[in-house]
This record gives sequence, structure tokens and C-alpha cells, in this order.
Amino acid sequence: MSLITNVDAYMVLDSRGYPTVAVDVVLDDTHLGNAFVPSGASTGQYEAIELRDQDPNIYHGKGVSKPIENIRTIITKAILNKHFSTQALFDECLQSLDGSSNYKHLGANATLALSLAFARALAKKNNIPLYQSIDSNTEFQMPIPMLNVVNGGAHADNDLSIQEFMLVPHGFDRFSDAMRAGCEIYHQLRTYLQQLNLTTAVGDEGGFAPQLSSADQVLDILSSVSSKLGYQLGKEVSFALDIAASEFYKDGLYHYQNKSLQADELINVWQALESNYPIISIEDPLADDDLSAWQSLYKKMNQQCLLVGDDLLVTTHDRLSLGIEQQWMNSILIKPNQVGTLTQTLATIQLAKSHDMAFIISHRSGETEDSFIADLALATQAPLIKTGAPCRSERLAKYNRLLSVEHKQQYRLQTLDHHCLNYG
Repeated sequence: MSLITNVDAYMVLDSRGYPTVAVDVVLDDTHLGNAFVPSGASTGQYEAIELRDQDPNIYHGKGVSKPIENIRTIITKAILNKHFSTQALFDECLQSLDGSSNYKHLGANATLALSLAFARALAKKNNIPLYQSIDSNTEFQMPIPMLNVVNGGAHADNDLSIQEFMLVPHGFDRFSDAMRAGCEIYHQLRTYLQQLNLTTAVGDEGGFAPQLSSADQVLDILSSVSSKLGYQLGKEVSFALDIAASEFYKDGLYHYQNKSLQADELINVWQALESNYPIISIEDPLADDDLSAWQSLYKKMNQQCLLVGDDLLVTTHDRLSLGIEQQWMNSILIKPNQVGTLTQTLATIQLAKSHDMAFIISHRSGETEDSFIADLALATQAPLIKTGAPCRSERLAKYNRLLSVEHKQQYRLQTLDHHCLNYG
């Protein structure tokens, strides 16, 4: 049993300079766990509620005094000097206190901060690494990194509709070798863009935001740079896309690259890109409520690459269950702040595993230096982790945590053979 002897909530800043919630939890007067929660820019309509103050005079409405006050009063009163034997029981208490399905009363940013801080404190009490505390019955492997190297959409001020173009260095035995490939390509990409007189300013997640006009241009450049460095496309390095299609879906049409497309026309665009480039993953290729189009896409591309639900599924068990039943997608993005607690996150991951479905552990665009998701990826044997470019410390914190674990434990890198269907 673990006795909660102190709880402290306070404000810190995320990578965009907006407030977010931080929490310290102390067990048995000795074991301190802390956590900072992230925030998304392109958010799904089914996500758990991130509570903000909505006062335009304070941080443009993005203050977090409300969730912090909820922790200091309602939640602390319920958990202080109480014993909890497991993470699940602690998280169930948080769910019960809120009483809603989406944490609209207390705020998912409040509950997640507490949930993750408790998990860290529990790991310290047991004197084991966080990932082993989350799941101790696994032969651990390192996740393959997905590095966001070119930004568009809601993450950049350019004309690219696609939100993220990612490198996936998968043809290696070690995480450190995969990171080396990703970093070398990223640095060479900067030089190449400079030679083209294109900006090398970076977007929210550290990727470059050049003024390019099409996905083909970006993928041609990434292909050229990777090949010139000697990396084999499709065998060592492949690509992934985060479309965030809900961001350009309006009145039943997709307003993509200055064109208004029907869903079947947009699907043709994704099929063409997947045919012409080594793309192993396409995230949110359609709007989150265009469900018949998702089913059509699944029938056409299920065997070609990962069709990843993010806004579509928002890490929730029920949405994933429905998506599996109705064949919307073949993989899921996992973001703990979409669902509110660690226990609910793990339940969704377990459902994906039980259906032999790939899952990707992911950061948010508004991040902090908290590296919790790196341990989550290790604990759950995630095949992939998506946490931005090899740039900006809030992104590198996750990669560096994994590099540290690899150095100490010599875990091998995951492979994509099983999870990416018949790719390769």
C-alpha cells in the first residue's frame, strides 16, 4: 500500500510558451514523483477536456488556474492521507471524482498530471525504472523513432496542407543507429534547403517549415538527401505522413493544396504517394467524422501501409473498439492526454495488442521536457514512437531518455516486418 502524504500543483510553460499543469506527488513522506502535461494544436473532437481559464487577459485565455485549483481542493481532499495499492485504483479514484466520461469537471490536464506523477512516485518507491514499474513482465525492446523533419498544416506558416513529414529509420539493430541516421538526414536537409534559398526556420515540433507547394516536392527532397548520405530507401529509411485531414475538411470537401476534393479523390492522392515513395504510415488521412470514407480507404490500402487513427480514435478504448469492428483503420496513435489517465491509456494499448494492431506512442505539439512517453513506449513494447525532430529540448528529452536506457541495458531495436503488414 502507498500512502499519499503530499500533493502540490503548479503552473509551468510548454514549448509554445503557454501554461500547463505540473504536479508533485509524495508517497510515504519519501518518494517524490512529478509530471508535466502536454497540449495539442490540432485536437480531435472526441478528446478528453483540457481545462483552461478562458480569461482573455491572462495568457490569451490559456491560463490553467482552474485545473490547478481543482487539484489543490477537490482532488487533494479526496486523495491526501489515503492508501492506494495500485495505479489502477488511484486512477479509478480520479475518474470517480470527476464523474464524467471526458473529465469536463476537473480537466484531463489535472487528472493526467496526477496519474503520471503517481506512477513516477510508485517507481521510485519500488526502486525500479519507470518503464519496468509500468510493466515488469516484458522483454524490452527499443521503439523505432518517427522524426518530424518538415512541418506544414497547423504546425507551420507555409502552404503545405500535410501537417508532418517524418523520417522512419527502421533498418537498424540499435536505437542509437536509427537516431544517427535521422539526425544526419535532418542536418543534411537543412543544408539542402539553404542551397535552395528556402527557410530553415522550424515549426512547433522542430521540423523545418520551407515554402514548398506540394507533398511530392517534400518527399523528393527527403528521398534525395537520404540517398546521397548512403541510406537505402525502403530498407533503412522510410517516410511517414501526418495528414491531420480534419484541419482542412469543411462542408463535406477536403480543401487540399488549393483544391476542393471529394473523399475518393483525396484517397487517390494518398494511394499515389504511397505508390511513388516508401511510405509506411499515414496518420489521419481523412476527417474524424467521415467514417464511410475511412472504410473505403481501409479496403483500398489496408495491406499497403499503416492507416493511423489519431483524431479519429483519440486513444479511447470505446472508439478503438468501434473502429476495429467497423474497419476504419489498422493502427492507432497513443496520446495519454487525449484520455486522461495512465490506466485508460494502457487499456487502449492492450485492446490494440489483443487485435494484433500496431500502435504508436506520441507527443503533442505543445510539449514539455517531461520524458514519460519514452518509458511508456518501452513498457508497452510500442513498435514506434513519434516525438518530433532531433531539435528542441522538449523533443530531445524523449530521445535522450531512450538513448540512456539503451546505453545501460543494450535493448535491441524493434522491427517493422510484422507491424507494417506486407511492407518491404
